[in-house]
Amino acid sequence: MSCKCATPSGARWEEDSDDVAAAARDLLRGLLTRPWGHVSPSIYETGRVVSLSPWLEGHARRVRHILDAQRPDGFWGAPGAYAVVPTLSAVEALLTVVQDGEDGSRRTDGVDPGEATGALARSLPPLLRRLPTLDFTRFPDMPANDLIVDSLVGSINRRLDDLDELDDSPAAKTVPTGARLGNPKGLDGTRLAKMRAALTAGAALPDKVTHALEVTGDLAREARTIRPGPVGAVGASPAATAAWLGGRGAREPRHPARLFLEAVSDEHAGPVPCGSPITVFERAWVLSTLARTGIVSSAPPALLDGLAAALGPVGTPAAEGLPADADTTSAVLYALGLLGRPRSPDALWAYETPTHFCTWPGEEGFSVTVNAHVLEAFGQYLLDVLRTGETPSTSIPRCTKTVGDLVTLLCERQREDGSWTDRWHASPYYATLCCVAALSRFGGGRAAGTLARARAWVLDTQRPDGSWGRWEGTAEETAYALQILLPSADAAGPDPVPDSESDMAGKYKESITRAYEFLPAPSDNGRLLGPALWHDKDLYLPVAVVRASVLAARHLARKYVHTIEHT
Repeated sequence: MSCKCATPSGARWEEDSDDVAAAARDLLRGLLTRPWGHVSPSIYETGRVVSLSPWLEGHARRVRHILDAQRPDGFWGAPGAYAVVPTLSAVEALLTVVQDGEDGSRRTDGVDPGEATGALARSLPPLLRRLPTLDFTRFPDMPANDLIVDSLVGSINRRLDDLDELDDSPAAKTVPTGARLGNPKGLDGTRLAKMRAALTAGAALPDKVTHALEVTGDLAREARTIRPGPVGAVGASPAATAAWLGGRGAREPRHPARLFLEAVSDEHAGPVPCGSPITVFERAWVLSTLARTGIVSSAPPALLDGLAAALGPVGTPAAEGLPADADTTSAVLYALGLLGRPRSPDALWAYETPTHFCTWPGEEGFSVTVNAHVLEAFGQYLLDVLRTGETPSTSIPRCTKTVGDLVTLLCERQREDGSWTDRWHASPYYATLCCVAALSRFGGGRAAGTLARARAWVLDTQRPDGSWGRWEGTAEETAYALQILLPSADAAGPDPVPDSESDMAGKYKESITRAYEFLPAPSDNGRLLGPALWHDKDLYLPVAVVRASVLAARHLARKYVHTIEHT
């Protein structure tokens, strides 16, 4: 098969190699200079801060961010049910803005209630019609979405009640008199009621639920069983922090929780992300990606020291105020192992169940990417023990059996089309890369067929412009697809690249070259600003993590073309 696609010149590829290395160095420096992490702002979280903390500097910019992000159909956010949470939050926030403007109860500096009313006129009528018809059991599996939807539906209805009592309210006229939102089918208020009852009784909430403390309304305000962490955050969330702080923030400008909110708001010029800080998560993912693909073989000691220090008896959380989890713990262990600082994986046994490893104890669900990362952590540890000859600190037979069990699990969880999907990311390309990366290195010969099916799926789903993507072609998903197709520096399984004489060689070369042309240059961050695909309370984009993946894809593509041009 001949390739009709022009291949970039050798000089171009060599120049790109230098650019990738320089960009990787800049990326690592950025992890230190921006220690809280770089995350895209969230419509959901920004809407909650608009309602809960109108006194916070940047209020008008947050309202403007919401207004500018409204879709032509009146909703907010990504397609399908992904739009429900951000839309409910935006609507509730704009109702608050309008109500504050009409009754004069709170400041509205720089905010036009009339513009907010117009946005509500475009969103409320279709929301009233469509929300009760949706099946909640088919919603994306995202943290606390049942609590959030139930809470916001109640809050919006109370706002509409209040507006009905105001004479000649323009906002009240956007919906029929007495019209109120109904919950989606299959969603009841049981879990939210239990959470509120626990706070009322003075009981402590699980750390993972504190991330969505704002759903409890006034009960969150200075709840006595909850305290901000060292950086002032509650549950690693601006919304949860704002809910806990309440009006106290307006009166106490030096309160740590207020200082946290100001810092996060300033970082994004008004809007706020769902999670902050994300220091450990960001550093673990960036370092493991760059090391796995051979871009770096070392890292600044401060980064490695910080990751090592984050590990406790049950691992590490992704962020301050969250529970420790198997995903972040595995990524930290893998990054440290790849970069010459191996640590025992004993902390991961806390997440072992009879069938798989859970993200955290008591998890309601299953994550294939968490189990792929656990496989990498145990597999890397076994390699490190073999390489160093040191006395292992954990049972080698148990680790070996776990690796084999996880390989079987990942292979069994592959979908019929060759892909995987996961609860922590909207795109199957992310889940598929996680599984392929783990199986390529630690799956041995029995994963060969599984890997071949995954790569065939990737080749079959490439878009005409050379990209890949669930909803549209994106740099992030294209980077994942390229890494699925190309061997990483640490791959130990069969070489996925077809022999140059095979019929598949031309298709492979054309696919990779077109994808390479789609990716942004190493020095260009412009095409990395969206869309958000990672699951939290809202979809988010961890910019440095995605940036590392794009650099990894360019690096592997350059190596591939260099190899075929010299054989």
